[in-house]
Amino acid sequence: MQATLKSKATFSGVGLHSGVTTAMKVLPAPAGHGIWFRRTDIVGCDQMIPALYDHVAEKPLCTRLINDDGVEILTVEHIMAALAGCGIHNAVVEVNGPEIPIMDGCSAGFVKAFIACGIEVQNAPLYAIEVLSPVMVEDNGAVAMMTPAGALEIDFRIDFDDKVIGRQAKHLHMGNGAFVRELSDSRTFCRKADIDAMHAQGLALGGTYENAVVVDGDTVLSPGGLRHKDEAVRHKMLDALGDLALAGMPILGCYTGQRAGHAMTNRLLRKLFATPGSYRLVKCSAKQARHLPGVGVKLTDVPLAA
Repeated sequence: MQATLKSKATFSGVGLHSGVTTAMKVLPAPAGHGIWFRRTDIVGCDQMIPALYDHVAEKPLCTRLINDDGVEILTVEHIMAALAGCGIHNAVVEVNGPEIPIMDGCSAGFVKAFIACGIEVQNAPLYAIEVLSPVMVEDNGAVAMMTPAGALEIDFRIDFDDKVIGRQAKHLHMGNGAFVRELSDSRTFCRKADIDAMHAQGLALGGTYENAVVVDGDTVLSPGGLRHKDEAVRHKMLDALGDLALAGMPILGCYTGQRAGHAMTNRLLRKLFATPGSYRLVKCSAKQARHLPGVGVKLTDVPLAA
């Protein structure tokens, strides 16, 4: 069955890249509606932006959606991960600015609000994308791949020179609240040298030590240190779930990422849907639905550190 929120959730905060403070509401939507963003500050053209992979326009370090009128919304990956990880298929995200609030750099704030609002099961069948054959994209040693699996799995590997990150790997079956318990509190991360360079170029204007894990060699500069020893790879998996949610329905398959980012995951989705015989749409059985992300999540599943 499809699901939506029982009541609206409200948020406010600064955008990581734009530095603009916005107010945001996430509203219930009817079955079959899907996820849409509405730019309430826009007049004279279409405010609505669909949360779909073919409306992604590449932008460094985040996922940007744009509609046919050129109206865009930045940094949708964390809220998309929260919606997917809570099993919410239909919602309208209203925001009065160009970017989703970064909060503390993860999805836990969204998740807690969604669970507190309540999740309503809708009387409509749920369809999923079943991966039938491997699909892969590569770029300069980075790899993103989708292979057949009975439910969604994410396998990710990263390798950074900074000792505090280094090589990390993690594999998760994403059903039954695994996202909420294991990934939702893991924050975006960057190197101090990179954030200094971005600030000098007028980029990442809303970035602070409080809404990202900033590292310098073997030191974590952000207050409180790491929430997990492997927080970096967990956040990459969080991003991957948010970007995969732009498929428009749940995926039954295993996503493998090696040094992959937002653009590569989007390229992978585009290749999947453009490759005949690589997937099919299936009506989820009761057994399949039980193993989807978000089934049975509760507030106590959110890590206490978040």
